[in-house]
Amino acid sequence: MKGKLFYLGLLVSFVISAAAHYLQWNHTVQFVISAIAVVFVAGFLGKATESVAHYAGERMGGFLNATFGNAAELIIAIFLVKDGLFDVVKASLTGSIIGNLLLVLGLSVFAGGLKYKEQSFNVKLASHNSSLMLLGVIALFIPAVFARGLTTKETSSMSMIVAILLVAAYLLWLLFSMVTHKNILSDEAIEHGEPAWSKKTSILFLILATAMVAFTSEWLVGTLEEVTHRFGLSELFVGAFLIAIIGNAAEHSAAVMMAMKNKMGAAVEIAIGSSLQIALFVAPVLVLVSFLMGGTPMNIVFSTYELAAIGVAVFITKSISQDGSTNWYEGLLLMIVYIILGVVFFLV
Repeated sequence: MKGKLFYLGLLVSFVISAAAHYLQWNHTVQFVISAIAVVFVAGFLGKATESVAHYAGERMGGFLNATFGNAAELIIAIFLVKDGLFDVVKASLTGSIIGNLLLVLGLSVFAGGLKYKEQSFNVKLASHNSSLMLLGVIALFIPAVFARGLTTKETSSMSMIVAILLVAAYLLWLLFSMVTHKNILSDEAIEHGEPAWSKKTSILFLILATAMVAFTSEWLVGTLEEVTHRFGLSELFVGAFLIAIIGNAAEHSAAVMMAMKNKMGAAVEIAIGSSLQIALFVAPVLVLVSFLMGGTPMNIVFSTYELAAIGVAVFITKSISQDGSTNWYEGLLLMIVYIILGVVFFLV
């Protein structure tokens, strides 16, 4: 019954969102309907990803979960880059990183901790994740510090070089974690249960869900500027919290579900792995895409507020995850930090 209601909600929200866009309804109404549609589509994407993961295996399944779970953020960001809304793009990237580290991981640890007194995961994987998170912070911090003494052209060149290095680092991490050191970094077996669909149907639905995300994301982005001005919201808050929460819907459901099944290793991989992919792959790819689009390219220089938020999120996540065990109180701490950042960003 729940499944039927979900698919009914998916179909209805998508159709109404399309009608609102093409019939040019009120921008605020369009924003709300499109946001609801994105949540449903993200849920559909999560189900399709989980089903494909059953056939692909654990490590590849985790990679697919992170990749397609981030499809909403990536596609939304590409449309924002196309419209030249670079500040919103950077804010949404910031929101995705801190949202995954603080809200998704925090909620997962909290929910799992209420059911199980203590949950554990691979300590070596946690250590490598911490190092990669620090690399992400360094790669964003250094350009921001030195950009003040550079010309626009030099800043663009620096952004291109840093972006290429980060993409290379991420691809080599995939080689390291999935090939050369696969056994050392493996965690407990993830029980996927029975797949929702056959292999071919799962792949077809994964492609369909990604296409639906592309459409709903474009409709949502088209309303952002008007809604932001109408309600007096800053681009930082809209990008870092509203868009990030909507785009992280798939990760929320998947990570919390795994934690509730006492699969904290999987939940941590979904939350932290997703943040790493945003920082080391999605962000630099968007910089490279902006160069290919022509016009004024996007640089990789983030604001002081964004760097502070990412740095704080990485610091507390590293502190909590480095021992390879979690409890409900640690999850609560992560969520409190997220709420503090939300309040500050709203008031900025």
